[in-house]
Amino acid sequence: MADGRTAASNTAVSSVYNDVKEYYGKTLKKTSDLKSNACVPSAKPVPAYVRKVIAEIHPDVVAKYYGCGLVVPECLECCSVLDLGCGSGRDCYMLSQLVGEKGHVTGIDMTEDQLEVARKYIDYHTQRFGYKKPNVNFVQGYIEALAESGLEEKSYDIIISNCVVNLSPDKASVLREAYRVLKDGGELYFSDVYSDAGIPEDLKANKVLWGECLSGALWWEDLIRLAEEVGFCKPRLVTASSITVSNKELEKLLGDHKFVSATYRLFKLPKGSEKKSCLVMYNGEMTGVEESFEFDAQYTFKVDKETWVDDDVASILSNSRFSGEFSFRHQGLKTSGSGECWAKPKAVSVNPFELLQQLGSASVAPSTGECCGDQQSCCQ
Repeated sequence: MADGRTAASNTAVSSVYNDVKEYYGKTLKKTSDLKSNACVPSAKPVPAYVRKVIAEIHPDVVAKYYGCGLVVPECLECCSVLDLGCGSGRDCYMLSQLVGEKGHVTGIDMTEDQLEVARKYIDYHTQRFGYKKPNVNFVQGYIEALAESGLEEKSYDIIISNCVVNLSPDKASVLREAYRVLKDGGELYFSDVYSDAGIPEDLKANKVLWGECLSGALWWEDLIRLAEEVGFCKPRLVTASSITVSNKELEKLLGDHKFVSATYRLFKLPKGSEKKSCLVMYNGEMTGVEESFEFDAQYTFKVDKETWVDDDVASILSNSRFSGEFSFRHQGLKTSGSGECWAKPKAVSVNPFELLQQLGSASVAPSTGECCGDQQSCCQ
């Protein structure tokens, strides 16, 4: 009986793979062919330095872009980056410029038609960026089984993914494999579509809804659970955008189900990392965020201003690639009568639907966690 269930499961997985390959390799020829607005732009304005690098990418690559967010983590120079479900390579070529000639970007995708476009323009972009040799490569394979494509353990500083995890029939394996190939201190920074509840099987079986990144979407609570089960620290929510679908036929099928596009940061911290709140000061040396660094929906760090951070963020900043971008101070946070009193930032939910509500009511802004003068109650 177990063998029968396994065979049935393998058949279902293969069916999903084939359907997605067909949809993204044959059905969709360009972004405008999408039947919903699930692949919506980022809620945040695209920074000028990112617009500049995107403008350098070949139009044929951009035309087949189907992402739902902006996956440009900070502090990229000289990093080794992996793009899960790279498609035609737009994000790879964007990051190729930001990691620099000493960095490297690998894209993996299962759809040969997409990879054919990505590989076609390697030499074009190498010359365009003024590099002596390519700093990108593209691998055909499955994001649930990176080892089968030769991607080794602890080999990447950063993993990105843009509206791809929802297309996978095995999200837990995607997260496990991402965790395996990340170095200690590494980050999975990704945008995807999330639902407000579990999706029933009949909707999951709809090829168009799955291909449009809707019926394969994770319930956001499942992401939080799976991430921590795999070993990541608690996910940090960066931003969220509403998805309205804007297709009456699909809306009728989906009923009351609601969706958002959200960006999360997941960090793989070394085992036994100390978790202790502290004061941090950003040095302002990261490209594109020299004046202030918006880490997530809760914390924004202004250059040369001390900010109080909680246990989790203190551990992330001190054990990741960001450690050299900050100074850390653990003394004096609660010294009575010292005149030092630090505002603890408002807690921000990891629920993207709640964040959307807060943003809509203008009641939330990333905290700067700065000194609040002599109000000793802030230190309680």
